[in-house]
Order: sequence, then structure tokens, then C-alpha cells
Amino acid sequence: MNHFSAEYAALCDAQDELTLFRNEFLFPELDGREAIYFCGNSLGLQPRNTRSYIQQELDDWHKYAVEGHIEARLPWVSYHEQFAPLLAPLVGAKPLEVVAMNALTVNLHLLMVSFYKPTKERFRIICEKKAFPSDQYALESQVKLHGLDPAETIREIEPRNGSAEILHEDILAAIAEEGSRLALVMIGGVNYYSGQVFDMASITRAAHEVGAIAGFDLAHAIGNIEMKLHDWNVDFAAWCSYKYLNSGPGSVAGAFVHEKHCTNPETFRLTGWWGHNKERRFLMEPEFSPILTAEGWQMSNAPVLSMAAHRAALELYAKAGMPSLRKKSAKLTGYADALLRELLEKPSHKYLFSIITPQNRGCQLSLLFHREGRAVFDYLLQNGIIGDWREPNVIRIAPVPLYNSFTDVYKLAFALSEFPA
Repeated sequence: MNHFSAEYAALCDAQDELTLFRNEFLFPELDGREAIYFCGNSLGLQPRNTRSYIQQELDDWHKYAVEGHIEARLPWVSYHEQFAPLLAPLVGAKPLEVVAMNALTVNLHLLMVSFYKPTKERFRIICEKKAFPSDQYALESQVKLHGLDPAETIREIEPRNGSAEILHEDILAAIAEEGSRLALVMIGGVNYYSGQVFDMASITRAAHEVGAIAGFDLAHAIGNIEMKLHDWNVDFAAWCSYKYLNSGPGSVAGAFVHEKHCTNPETFRLTGWWGHNKERRFLMEPEFSPILTAEGWQMSNAPVLSMAAHRAALELYAKAGMPSLRKKSAKLTGYADALLRELLEKPSHKYLFSIITPQNRGCQLSLLFHREGRAVFDYLLQNGIIGDWREPNVIRIAPVPLYNSFTDVYKLAFALSEFPA
């Protein structure tokens, strides 16, 4: 059977063990038709249970008012605690090492205050070139906070010869070269622009060998790839929840702090009352006593309405399981890659775009257009297909295994094949 056909895609969907999860999500419409949605790497779809989960908290707020902190069906005082066992498997952590709190860049700042401790001899930072801008801004401001010059402090590792891929050996070589000058490696687990997955285990190992700290931004990694942060000995990490975790725009983020750090009361952290010993929190004592888990980095009480949406999404991940999701993701993105490469063999499409995402990837393909990129993006929208446009000439496509199908991928490739190139 021709794999570039609706029949082949339908057969793959019939054999997909996760296909029913698609029914757990609400899809947007374009011109009155359900859209084909490939933008989960920017904003994930809404789970069907989200509305009822938020409504439950609104109802309890109405019924109990302040007493909802104790009397709500899921008491608000401890509401955040339900997320540790749900988040831990997604990043390969112990429950005590993870916490749902704040927003991504806020968490990165809080963690860098704890773990970026520059000295006269050891002050340098390594990150990837073309990291997400918010990460770059955060690193620069942390450097300035210590009175240092970003130009002399931050070393960006970039791709070679116009490629979008940063070679792993170049990262390791830079770590070794910086040696005793290196204070921190802070890299995205998955690069937002190219979709490249970085080898976090060996990067962490190399950083520790020269005495540096290893931290990661997992915004495009969590819910996308399998990780083992505890076993890899990663020092810290942070993520958002509105991309692959489908928890709503600007929803509550999360953080990981390795057990060796979070169980150490001497590990410095900026403090607030929700990170204080929870058995004594409401005694309003003047001296801070940290919770000896990642919860110790909390500053304020939980945003319950946002967390209700997070709960609805994480329960779906718990049911599906990351190993199954990753298995489908490899097949689904591999299918997309194969169809798009076949399309590029057509004389009319040969130089239309290039796939810049390397094989070490999650469920994202970044298409670099050499001509007519914006016209293609608009054409896809007109045909009911939502991707993600990145200036100046990239369309990112994310076939998300929880709710995308092989038929979705086929329809994308077919629509592109019909583009009047």
C-alpha cells in the first residue's frame, strides 16, 4: 500500500493504541470545520475535563469562601501537593524533587539565584545559540545582577556552517575548554526553534566534571520526550505547562531541584511563606524553616484555578504514560518526515523548503522556507491546518501523539503537495 495515501494513514490510525485520547480534547474550528492542529508546541489543546475541573473550584469558592482552603473537595491549602506524583514520571524524578508553581521564567530566575554563584575565578555560563529569548534575557539579567558583563560571561554554542543543529561534541568541547572558569550550563532540553533534543545526561556529566552546575529549560521537552533528571544528576530544571502539557495559556509552571540540593537546608533560596515548614506555616513564625523538598522554593500559595486546568491535563498523561506516547511520537513524526521528504522530490517543490530539525528530535519538525513561506502558512490556514509561523521564514509543525493522528499528517502533506509552487 502506498504510504502517501489516505488509506495507509487510516490503517496506521486503526492500529494506534492511543487513538481514543484524541476524543479527550477540544479542537478549534476554521470556517465551521474542525481544524487540523499542529501547534501543540506553542499552545496545547484544551482537555474536555478542564471546564468541569475549574467549575468545581468555582463552586467550592462559592459554597465555602475562605473555608475552602480546608473544606473544598480538594482542599486549597494542599492543592499543589497532588501534582508531584503526576509530574515526577514526566521528567524522571522523585516526587520530592518536583513542584508546580509560578511561571517558567520566574522559576528559572529563582533557581539561578540558588545555583548561579559566580566568583572571580568561576563565573562563565554556557547556553545554546538561539535559545528562546526569555532564557537569554533571564541569563543576561542574572549576570548583571552580579555586576558582570554578559558579553564576557555568557558563551553561546552555535551550529556550524549554516546548519540549525548544534553538534553535541561542540557543547562538550566548550565545557572542557571553559573548565574551572565555568559556573553554569543552562540549555533548553529541546530547542524551541529547530526541535533538536540535547543530550542532557552527558552535558550534565561534563559540567560536573569541571565543577559546574547543570540546569535546563524543559518548556519544549516535558510531555514530549522521556527524561531521567534524577538519574542524570541534573541540578535544576524548569518548565511551562501550556505547550505539550495542555494546561491552558499562561498556566502554572513547574520546577525540578535534585534531591541532593532540595533536602539540604543550607541550599540558598529566595523565600516566601509557602516554602516554610508546612506543619508550622500558620504559626507565622519570624524565622524561615524550608520544606526539604522542591516545595521549599515556593513563595506564595497555589493558584488553584490555574492548577485545576493543570490537573485535568496531567491525569491524561498519567493514563497514557510517557513510554507509549514517545513510541507513537517517533512513528507519527517519522511519518510526517517521510511524507515531506517525498514531497521535496517533486520538481515543483524541490527547493520550496528544507527540514532543519535533526533526527535527535521530539514531535516537532521545523520547515525552513526558501521562498513563499508566509504564502504557504496562509494557504495551510485556508485549508484548515494550523501550524506555527516563526520569523522570518520557518513553519513549525508538531504532530502531538496525545491528539494528532496519522490522517492529520497525511492531510498536511497532501495540502502541501497541492500548493501551487
